[in-house]
Amino acid sequence: MTSSDAMKKGRLFIISAPSGAGKTTLGKAILKRFPEMLYSISHTTRPPRTDEENGVDYFFISKDEFKKNIKDGKWLEWAKVHDNYYGTSLEFIDRNLSEGRNILLDIDVSGARQVLSHLPHSVAIFILPPSFETLRQRLESRGTESPETIAKRLKNAEVEIAQKHLYQHHVINDSLNEAIERISLIIKSHMFRNRKDTTQTRR
Repeated sequence: MTSSDAMKKGRLFIISAPSGAGKTTLGKAILKRFPEMLYSISHTTRPPRTDEENGVDYFFISKDEFKKNIKDGKWLEWAKVHDNYYGTSLEFIDRNLSEGRNILLDIDVSGARQVLSHLPHSVAIFILPPSFETLRQRLESRGTESPETIAKRLKNAEVEIAQKHLYQHHVINDSLNEAIERISLIIKSHMFRNRKDTTQTRR
């Protein structure tokens, strides 16, 4: 079955945002709102942190295994960040889409670009902060990063926001509850459209 055929049965929802825009919080809220939706857990070669669990936060694998999977074409998308590799399993995505399951993929802009080149019918949602100043305040309020790191994150945010045209939907996270409702409506509309298209095809 091709990726195009799989998309007729399941939907892949991509969610991206600059650091500090609330993507992780929104993603968790969406999974609670749609308990039948699967979450795509990324693979990485970096060692797990003390509070991370294999198969829950990431799948932790060796660099040799990751590189072999690159050669074998087993990643839907992958990237090397700070000498560590991160990737999304092509088999997991294709298998579950073909079985009619909807999937949420939390990923950065670079990864989203790769995914959309392979699965153009994916639903891409970009989360925006109300303003750059708000983003700066959110990053500073964490109290866990140096001014240099925050400056780097803000610079990366500029680059990512400049590519928001890659995404079908843009949601401003000013009010968390309103952002959750907005994303939920987007997801529901595409789920309904997918069921409608499938029904018409069967007729």
